[in-house]
Amino acid sequence: MPGNPWKQEAKNMPATPSTNAPDPQDTGHRGLRFNTLTVADVRQETPDAVSIAFTVPDDLADSYSFRAGQHLTIRHDADGEELRRCYSISSGPGDGEVRIVVKQIDGGVFSSFANHDIKPGMQLDVMTPSGTFCPDLTPGHSAETNYLVIAAGSGITPIISIIRAILTAEPNSNVTLFYVNQRTGSIIYRGALSDLKDKYASRLSVIHMLSREATDVPLYSGRLDADKLKAFVPFHFEPGTVDQAFLCGPAEMVEGLRDGLADLGLDRTRIHQELFTPAEGITARPKGTGPADITPEGVEVTAILDGVERVFTLRPEDNSIVGAARAAGVELPFSCSNGMCATCRAKLLEGEVEMAANYSLEPWELEAGYVLTCQSRPKTAKIKVDYDQV
Repeated sequence: MPGNPWKQEAKNMPATPSTNAPDPQDTGHRGLRFNTLTVADVRQETPDAVSIAFTVPDDLADSYSFRAGQHLTIRHDADGEELRRCYSISSGPGDGEVRIVVKQIDGGVFSSFANHDIKPGMQLDVMTPSGTFCPDLTPGHSAETNYLVIAAGSGITPIISIIRAILTAEPNSNVTLFYVNQRTGSIIYRGALSDLKDKYASRLSVIHMLSREATDVPLYSGRLDADKLKAFVPFHFEPGTVDQAFLCGPAEMVEGLRDGLADLGLDRTRIHQELFTPAEGITARPKGTGPADITPEGVEVTAILDGVERVFTLRPEDNSIVGAARAAGVELPFSCSNGMCATCRAKLLEGEVEMAANYSLEPWELEAGYVLTCQSRPKTAKIKVDYDQV
């Protein structure tokens, strides 16, 4: 389960994804870097959420092409402190724009800045897209796939991109969306979903649920859990016909629904998840703790990025490979630093590490030897990781 240590040893095997894995040529960290982009548009989606679109120059168009379900990392200086925040891309790959949604969080420094201060024409440091929470689409009429997608709150951002991509790329595939919000007024992209439903009436079903607002039918009120999802089966979907499921929202909800879908007979390899918050009670590991007894001399770490080897030392006080790199002045990809976004994903080539948490790597990635370097502490005297192997 997420939150438990994940032991990884280097494996001499190719990173061959399963049939449900994303196309390795379209994902990962190759060329992952920050560029300064201009804000093209800011829209008030709900009273506490804005969407932000960026102008991408022609010479960076290829770098910012993305797959549905991927995300961007924004870097911002807040009174001398570097902040990095990760936001899923909500636009579809064929929409002609790159757009994210930022929801106001109580006490959130960047979310407050985004909701109150970001205006068209401003410039922000934006990392190129990354992430593997992506459907493996088959463009054209040959695919007849049934997708079940579930989102809560701002978890709709990668999900609506996935929906747009499916409906456009696979004309014979169908999508059923369960979307949970507190109240009607907090539904992000309510109008956009309605427009998609009108356009693809025969292939898209949208079921709204409200957790803090009464509805005419009690079944559609309250939180969505495994029991309630099972109650929806006679009305909205048949588990035996679901080919792929994508879940995005709080950890407790997503993990419960994942288990519920498995109990209904859906193979776990067909259930994909992205979490917005870690499981209750799981906190970031403090510096200097981890599975390994690291000598004062430290552990030698070699990181390959953009074809260049960078060597640095991970010392006992460092909490992860990423943390040690930052202390040594080595720039490696990272964003959330708590194991949820996979921006720091790399393949372990040499040595053994243990991860404190994993909320984003799927079983095929773990089997292929990938690790989250923001969560990894060494168990051997030398470690080698490769960010270029996607």
